[in-house]
Amino acid sequence: MDAKQKSVAFYTLGCKLNFSETSTIARQFQELGFQRVPPSSNADIFVINTCSVTEHADKKCRQAIRKFAKQSPNAFIAVVGCYSQLRPKEIAQIEGVDIVLGTAEKESLPIYINSKGKNTKAIVYNCEVDLINDFFLAYSSGDRTRSFLKVQDGCDYRCTYCTIPLARGKSRNIPIDRAVKQANEIAHQGIKEIILTGVNTGDFGRSTGESFISLLEALNDVNGIERIRISSIEPNLITSDIVNLVAQKGKFLPHFHIPLQSGSNHILGLMKRRYNRELFANKVLNIKENIPNVFIGIDIIVGFPGETDEDFLQSYQLMEDLKPSFIHVFPYSERPSTPAANFSGKVKSSVITKRAKTLLELSNRLHMDFYAQNVGQTDEVLFESSKKGGMMYGFTKNYVKVEYPHTKELIGKIAKVKLTEISSTGNFLVELIHL
Repeated sequence: MDAKQKSVAFYTLGCKLNFSETSTIARQFQELGFQRVPPSSNADIFVINTCSVTEHADKKCRQAIRKFAKQSPNAFIAVVGCYSQLRPKEIAQIEGVDIVLGTAEKESLPIYINSKGKNTKAIVYNCEVDLINDFFLAYSSGDRTRSFLKVQDGCDYRCTYCTIPLARGKSRNIPIDRAVKQANEIAHQGIKEIILTGVNTGDFGRSTGESFISLLEALNDVNGIERIRISSIEPNLITSDIVNLVAQKGKFLPHFHIPLQSGSNHILGLMKRRYNRELFANKVLNIKENIPNVFIGIDIIVGFPGETDEDFLQSYQLMEDLKPSFIHVFPYSERPSTPAANFSGKVKSSVITKRAKTLLELSNRLHMDFYAQNVGQTDEVLFESSKKGGMMYGFTKNYVKVEYPHTKELIGKIAKVKLTEISSTGNFLVELIHL
């Protein structure tokens, strides 16, 4: 292929980690002279970065592949990501697919592109997950306001419902000095906020003998980066040092995303989670005591095999007591090759749906209560470039979404605002105090 004349489009499913990796792969293609175009275009090459956290995610991946194959019949289609690692032969059988790359191979995607056009048959490059040792350096770019910086990958935990260790391998991380170097690259692009991402972010240091708190302290000194968010972190890895750093250092935002998965110790045991409900509650209460008006998002799985009405009630009651800002509700999805797939006590889909609806209603109420607590508060907002109905958007430090009449000069800027009232769209209307 003549790179100077070829276009490439990217489509990403799943987590922010995938988005950071897609963005890095895109930069590789652009450095080789390819033109990046939106996935709605008739691109010469389509790169689909897949997710496999649920059966629904697998289905969306297959739909996306078929959509782009139909949209551009002559396009070279490359499929990467977790689904590619777990089910490569299944993907290779989909009409139109040219190559399928596993976890270890995706960072070298451009060299796998067939220079003569489409392959006559899909080719699979996929090594055993236990052999994966390399770390794919990645961060997202192209957004003038924030970047997702990958600092950790893989997981040594073996939760009985999860395929991620099978898809991404063992826990490993970027050395602190390389993370700082990447953060400086991000800062030089004028980006002011970094979100630290990984499969098990708090497990940082596993492969380099360093610590997560040392990483945070080093990133705090990067000039140009004014805001740092920590993505999902396991409750057993939230230390007092981390909480104190977020409470005391202005760059670290009052925003925690913590997976609970169940408020029942019985179910947590079946899941092989590394904590109980009492430890989880203590962690959340400690955060709230030390960080005023903090945003806390919590993940919960409903309908895990063996979950009784009493188990679910314990999850619900724990959320009522702890009053998080938001609950991410996940109906249990049986994944092949996981221990839970063979557990007895399967919960009826109608019961799972009912429980999910009940918990979502609680989440909506708690989220509204959290927003109500912010009426009249002053905070700082990083404004985005997105525009809809003449309005622009941004987030406060504690992850409250605001809207303001679109003002070009505010894009990518941090402004002090007063949160006045909640609009009909559910966002906050604000008064601008000053930049």
